[in-house]
Amino acid sequence: MNWLRNILLGGILVITFYLFIQWNEFSERNAELALSTPSSTASEVLSQDLPDGSVVIPDVGNPALEEDLPSVTDSASSSIDLPSVETRSYKTIEILTDSLKVTLDTHGGDILGIALPHHYAKIDTPDSPFVLLEKTESRTYIATTSLLGANGTLKKGKAKPVYTSAKTNYEMADGSDVLTVDLFLQQDDADIIKRFTFTRNSYLINVEYIVSNKGSKVWNAKLFGQIKRDNYIPEKKTSFAMASFTGYALTTPDTNYKRLKIKEIEKEKYTSEIANGWLAFVQHYFVSAWIPEKDQDVSYRIFKSGDLNVADFLVKQALVVEPGNTGTIGASFYSGPKNISVMQKLAPHLDKTIDYGWLWFIAKPLFYAMDNIHSVVGNWGIAIILLTMAIKLVFFYPSAMSYRSMAKMRKLTPMIQDLKERYGDDKQKIASEQMKLFKKEKVNPLGGCLPILMQMPVFIALYWMIMESVELRHSPFYLWIEDLSVMDPYFVLPLLMGASMYIQQKFNPTPPDPMQAKIMQMLPIFFTFLFLFFPAGLVLYWVVNNTLSIAQQYVITKNIEKAG
Repeated sequence: MNWLRNILLGGILVITFYLFIQWNEFSERNAELALSTPSSTASEVLSQDLPDGSVVIPDVGNPALEEDLPSVTDSASSSIDLPSVETRSYKTIEILTDSLKVTLDTHGGDILGIALPHHYAKIDTPDSPFVLLEKTESRTYIATTSLLGANGTLKKGKAKPVYTSAKTNYEMADGSDVLTVDLFLQQDDADIIKRFTFTRNSYLINVEYIVSNKGSKVWNAKLFGQIKRDNYIPEKKTSFAMASFTGYALTTPDTNYKRLKIKEIEKEKYTSEIANGWLAFVQHYFVSAWIPEKDQDVSYRIFKSGDLNVADFLVKQALVVEPGNTGTIGASFYSGPKNISVMQKLAPHLDKTIDYGWLWFIAKPLFYAMDNIHSVVGNWGIAIILLTMAIKLVFFYPSAMSYRSMAKMRKLTPMIQDLKERYGDDKQKIASEQMKLFKKEKVNPLGGCLPILMQMPVFIALYWMIMESVELRHSPFYLWIEDLSVMDPYFVLPLLMGASMYIQQKFNPTPPDPMQAKIMQMLPIFFTFLFLFFPAGLVLYWVVNNTLSIAQQYVITKNIEKAG
């Protein structure tokens, strides 16, 4: 029987070790990846935003070729003349909808900032929305689009074009579901409108170029977009929980979901080409993604440029506008919470940016169940409790088998101890007599271990589901639990979890090996300490699960003791 207990104990230790490894990787990542400070050298500025928001790129050549993509090594070139920063004025346009607060740069019409009014920076600062994109002295996280090619808006040795707009402040009116912001540019013989369309209750921004060709020659260019970001990792350094993935992601011809850590793109660039694809930067709870129009062949790249990490796309089919005609080309930019139902509709496989881990096929149905429960009860804490009860009901019979086996083994513990005293160091004889005893008493030694191990994947999947659900962020439960996504501020739930784990142990047979017994006695203390730093929603699940297990195990154990 010792080897069976060793299997169970080994499983627990493996999970514990896995938790420790993940936390250690998270700590190292926070220590190594600090905020990037932009360099002032000309070679690094060439591929980054200048202080006035302008940028310089090399000649892109023939718009029909993939070589239109700016070279990754352009930042090392010394033959490009920089524009005079002092002669340019820096202007921004502020846009406010019910879901987004956006800052646009008139130089290039780039997105310099996005804040989310429905998601606070901190739970106690409802007037300070969570900032996802921003351009400051210490941080760079922006999204840009341009037109590349013979008639593009970016050309060698020239700064980004300066757009004009009717106003510098736009706000979605009450009763209106759509807000349109137009930026205007007259370039050569073409009138260009860069149109941003915002929709109520949406984090999706449609970016469209409307080109009116006033000249006598054919106008053509390709759509090009970027996400530029520094190395900042927005993770909490005080948490022992496994860190959610932070980095770039895209869909490729070889895999539905390809993700690249920041460290990976520091070593080499990544390229891909696919129709109906997307390009995203992923972090805990939130994501920013460029989604080109459907049925377009698009080239994607992710690489390091100076102090910034750059992800860009180029639509391979050029927009061609005949003289006297008007043409349009565009893409969508999503910047907001990782809401699974929303992202499933935006693009194929974009919902996989929700990091449910390798057991996503279990975690996703669990989330749907919790979401449906929440739609009825209106409280995420209650939804977790009811989901826990539902899971417990599904595993009721396997758990009952486990508890019956443990109860029977508990009854046999004195007999097994007697065998050890009788046969001393003759381990072979002890094992033989134990098997006879198990057969006589109709006890299955595997009965107590396998049902518990069978439930482990569900526990792990539920962990990732609760960790990654943005719906729990800043969601209160009752009393002192004001945010289910962070640790219990008074550690009440972890202490209750540890106490429930200790009570559970009292129903289990005492391991005959003294060392095993000591380790098992220490586990409630160890897990209590570990769970001090886990999200309150996850600890709530464990408290409820342990409480239900204690009740079930108590009834089964008492019935077996009475029957014996």
